[in-house]
Amino acid sequence: MNDPQAFLNGQIIAATELSVPVYDAGFMQGTTVAEQLRTFGGKLFRLDDHLRRLAHSLDKVGIDPGYSIEQLAATAEALVEHNHALLPMGQDLGLAIFVSPGGYPALAPADADVGPRIAMHTYRLPFEQWADKFDRGERLSTVSIRQVPEECWPRDVKCRSRMHYYLADRQAHDKEPASRAILQDLDGFVVESSTANVLGFRQAAGIVSPPREKILPGISMAVLLELATTLDVPSEFRDITPVELAACDEVLLTSTSICVLPVVAIDGQNIGDGTPGPFFRRLLAAWSEQVGVDIAAQARQFS
Repeated sequence: MNDPQAFLNGQIIAATELSVPVYDAGFMQGTTVAEQLRTFGGKLFRLDDHLRRLAHSLDKVGIDPGYSIEQLAATAEALVEHNHALLPMGQDLGLAIFVSPGGYPALAPADADVGPRIAMHTYRLPFEQWADKFDRGERLSTVSIRQVPEECWPRDVKCRSRMHYYLADRQAHDKEPASRAILQDLDGFVVESSTANVLGFRQAAGIVSPPREKILPGISMAVLLELATTLDVPSEFRDITPVELAACDEVLLTSTSICVLPVVAIDGQNIGDGTPGPFFRRLLAAWSEQVGVDIAAQARQFS
């Protein structure tokens, strides 16, 4: 096949044929466990870490997809190898893995398979969405929408129930069209931005992150902290208010696709001098060296 492929419940299919029925519980209730990965040079980055987090999330919500981690890893690598070969030289892919409980019994036809549904598909990384932000930076706005409390679902479950992200970003855009939301918990402490972990940096003290138990254990955040250690920068995890975060020398966002981006303003107040800082640039250079790809240059080239 010379067209992109996808995986659905044990079968490799044409990517254009991948679909889920309208009665799927993931669609009806948002009960979908998911992982997003990306490649560097056509190779999946931190695949084992992502699959361990996927297995943890599935265990927390009680879904058995019927496949071992090893089987999922082999499928993911084979799918990416095929689809990456169809890209222009130097381009990279995103990989989405999602698992739902299957058919929602109240709406599923009597003869429908209501067992778990597991799928994988790839996509061209949309570099145009963030390529200029390596130089221009990201802007954040605080909003009234709060992160979902631990009492609603575990913070360490990565899922697609994200209405709060959607509403938070809408509110952020109303405050400042170019910004994205930064979410707080019910006590007013920073937890994360929409779809990314957020960290502060002070030259005299190092990195500060919200407490581990309050945030999704981000794979990219773990990479960033590893790189910071190699740069002799210490890290601590504690509650931090939006005001304290805005007073940091630098603020960073980190997630799978973007890797790391600088935040240059919160609620219109500049972080530092309002431009990407030197610690961000050191981290980006170290990350690029680790993966063998100039992350910012690649984004600019394919944006």
